[in-house]
Amino acid sequence: MIWVRTASSSIKSFHKSSLVRMHIKCRGSFYPRTNEKVTRTEVPDDKVEWSASFHDYAPRQYTAPHILAGPEYADPDISCPEFKPLWNAVDGNINRCSHEESYNIVDGYPRNMHGRTGIAGRGALGRWGPNHAADPIVTRWKIYDNEVAHGETGKPILQFVCIQRRDSGEWAIPGGMVDPGERVSTTLMREFQEEALNCLEMTHEQKKQTEDKLKNFFQGGEEVYRGYVDDPRNTDNAWMETVAYNFHESSQDGILYSLQLHAGDDAQAVKWQDISSQLNLYASHRDFIQKVAEKHNAHW
Repeated sequence: MIWVRTASSSIKSFHKSSLVRMHIKCRGSFYPRTNEKVTRTEVPDDKVEWSASFHDYAPRQYTAPHILAGPEYADPDISCPEFKPLWNAVDGNINRCSHEESYNIVDGYPRNMHGRTGIAGRGALGRWGPNHAADPIVTRWKIYDNEVAHGETGKPILQFVCIQRRDSGEWAIPGGMVDPGERVSTTLMREFQEEALNCLEMTHEQKKQTEDKLKNFFQGGEEVYRGYVDDPRNTDNAWMETVAYNFHESSQDGILYSLQLHAGDDAQAVKWQDISSQLNLYASHRDFIQKVAEKHNAHW
């Protein structure tokens, strides 16, 4: 089993000392989002690291049909003569750097620096190597009878905006992919509005009013995590990384207590979710939520 210590000079002290467990959800029996039940090669815990001897390791090469169709956000196939990416660098307006460390290129393919996943290729991911996302963790205190509610631990209960993903049905933070050349701060606010407020179906005036209300709130976020994500879509050659920010409302008179949630875009449902150790969330999202609870000294 692999563990990674996160580290960044820009990240607060509560983050620097944290540990995040890796390669649990991206070693499932079947690769997600496939109709043909694409199976992963079984990778025992002691064989995940590339340095561990695994002579019989021969994972299936798989890239989803919708990626092979060449959508605008996807890289060409490695074999394409015109495709000459700048690995571990900013390649035009595409960031091919990892948030954590440089990754190796083996036989022309970027290698997942956190180890084997049981499947090669890109799977359902558009980019070879790191695929960058951003996750806004929007929190408020749970209120009961005009007072902050407390859990069994005696600590106050936090709530966060939680969406149900359309693709897997799992509950998650309302995040999304960082567009080429886009600032992470822009991604965070855009994804929250699209998935938790359904701004894509708003009129121009409604969208502007919503943006004006949220603009100041989304300027006050604090970075919680920056790095690799144990995402079920990860492969040996393509993987998810994210930057997670916490945006917290401490006042009952603040915008979050009057905000009307409305699921949209990639979300089929949205709600204010109480935070506790019983949460079961998509990918590494539970780890991020636990960090936020610890940061606010809230119930967990």
